[in-house]
Order: sequence, then structure tokens, then C-alpha cells
Amino acid sequence: MARTFAYCRVSTTDQHTENQIAELQAAGYDIRDDRIVVETISGSTSAMARPQFAKLVDKLERGDVLVVTKLDRLGRNAMDVRATVEALADADVRTVCLQLGGVDLTSSAGKMTMGVIAAVAEFERDLLVERVQSGLRRARKHKRLGRPPALSKQQVTEIVHKRSQGASLGTLAAEYQVSRSAVYRATKTA
Repeated sequence: MARTFAYCRVSTTDQHTENQIAELQAAGYDIRDDRIVVETISGSTSAMARPQFAKLVDKLERGDVLVVTKLDRLGRNAMDVRATVEALADADVRTVCLQLGGVDLTSSAGKMTMGVIAAVAEFERDLLVERVQSGLRRARKHKRLGRPPALSKQQVTEIVHKRSQGASLGTLAAEYQVSRSAVYRATKTA
């Protein structure tokens, strides 16, 4: 007979899982306390890297059902959620998400939903990359990006001249109060 488990996650110690458990009960799930896994860990940690989730996965058997209130309980992003659901499906474990109307994510409708979510996530990621690249191009038109140079153009000219006269990297680094590698780079770029 299929067993039902729940995974409830919060990000910080001042948060609680009572609301998630109440949502499960309101949806008609009567899950034994020893089958409700609670974890306090950042959502930025992938599902399989979460200690309590990993222990839960080890407990799950063929035909079991894992219920979560929201998709973000299962992974750090759409790709992680998809990989987690696929790994559970490969183990013949059904995954149900209340946020999506209690759909079994391993069913045909669930797979379609996951596909749409993955496509939207990829689209959002692509838009973010485009916005960042556009912002960088715009910023480069107005100013130099990155750290300010350690040496002025005049200092670079002086260093090149002194190096040609035989001054060592260490001596010049001490004189100009920069690293030896900064002096070396100055002589190579001039």
C-alpha cells in the first residue's frame, strides 16, 4: 500500500512549518507525524543537497507519494525542481504539489506543467541575461567598468623606463606601493 509523506521547508529559524502542515490537512491529507519531514535550510540549496530531504528520499519506496505545498519547497529553481521530480519518478514515487491544484507532477498533466514551468524559467533567465548585457553595454559607454587602475599612465611610463634601465620588479613595486604583478602587467601592456 502506498505511503504518503510530506516535505515542509522553511528558510530561517524564525519561520515555522505549521502553515504548510495546515495546508496539507486542509487539502485532505492525513499524514502521520513520522512521515512529515521538516527542514530549515535556504531555498538556494539544491534539493538533493538538503540533509533532511536526502534522508526522506532514502526512505521512499516504490508507489509512495510525496506531497509539498509549493514547488519552491522542492528545489532552488525550475531546473532543480524538474531534476528532483524526475529522480523521484524514476524511483516510482509520485510527487504532488498543492500549489498546482494537487496535480501529480509525474503524471502526463504534471509533466506538461513541469515543461511549461521549465520553459518559463528558461525564458526569464534569458531575459535577465539580456537585461544584464544591455546594462553593461550602456554602462561601458559612459565609464570604465571594474577596478580603477593601480597605476596612472604617467606612472606606467616611468615604470617602463626604469625597467629598461634595469630596475627590479620588487624595487618598483615598493616605490609605487603596488604589487609586483601590477608592475609586471604595466610593463607588458605598455
